[in-house]
Amino acid sequence: MTNTQILTLAEIEDLALRALVAAGTSEANARPLAIATAATEADGVASHGLAYVPIYCEHVLCGKVDGQAMPQVSVPRPGVVVVDAATGFAHPAIDAGFERLMPLAKEQGIAALAIRNSYNCGVLGYHTYRLAQAGLLGLGFTNAPASIAPSGGAKPVVGTNPFSIAAPGPNGAPTILIDQSASTIAKSEVMKHAREGKPIPEGWALAPDGTPTTDPEIGLKGSMAPSGGYKGVGIALLTELMAAAMTGATLGINASPFSGTMGGPPKTGQFFVAVDPGVTSGGAFGDRLAALAAAIHAQEGAHLPGDGRRAKRACAASEGVAVSVATLSRINALLAAPRA
Repeated sequence: MTNTQILTLAEIEDLALRALVAAGTSEANARPLAIATAATEADGVASHGLAYVPIYCEHVLCGKVDGQAMPQVSVPRPGVVVVDAATGFAHPAIDAGFERLMPLAKEQGIAALAIRNSYNCGVLGYHTYRLAQAGLLGLGFTNAPASIAPSGGAKPVVGTNPFSIAAPGPNGAPTILIDQSASTIAKSEVMKHAREGKPIPEGWALAPDGTPTTDPEIGLKGSMAPSGGYKGVGIALLTELMAAAMTGATLGINASPFSGTMGGPPKTGQFFVAVDPGVTSGGAFGDRLAALAAAIHAQEGAHLPGDGRRAKRACAASEGVAVSVATLSRINALLAAPRA
């Protein structure tokens, strides 16, 4: 069993912030990433939480990410916001874009945000959740370095490419939060198993020759298994169109890895659509959504996407989060390392 230590969400945020700043990230850029790290741990998505902070720091130090970048925001059309992340972290770029996106969507009924020259945005649902909290239906896409082969092929051409949708409910709490990648499992989970020296379940990844493997190291050299076969490939292509082609970001086939130090900035992208559901539905959205949720919750054992995260967040806020001691050791080593 992995040794763990209980930390409060405030402690997690502070630890992530200090590590990022120590690596050369400005506090303005580190703060939104640290906040997201704590929220991710609260959601129970440990693979994208503190475990990723050493990778973020490594990428600042090696130049894959510009920790001092200043996102550039423009509004080329009334309903379109564009952000050049300037090879910095995605989180401050998304924050800057959301500041313009949310009021535009409420004013016009719908608005889009395109982000280019970006980086790994962590848990995509964290960002669409924020749109739902503002009373907007949020739809998000983010592309990643190629790791999924096309149908009938064996060489990766698209990333695990998640999409997310968050539907606003009463009191600003999203009623539905869908956040899923085009692969059977997120690549970060395979990376986590590799770090811990654990085998992966069959069906998560494929060897370079396209055969199933339970060795995470071999899977990382091969390709991720698409969810639902050709249907998963279709989702990956949809997301590639939205997050890369529609934003002018780098295609997954040309993006440097989100892990390791090889290559320069990945320059991937994100695309968000925010909709005022009251406008499009003539005011009926809330009732329709409530009826749908009630029909699902009425079935014994049935649940909506996002139900589990809400419960975990409430528990984490009161009881803290169990964090891997190995992860804490890596971060503390980063904090203790001398800087030039």
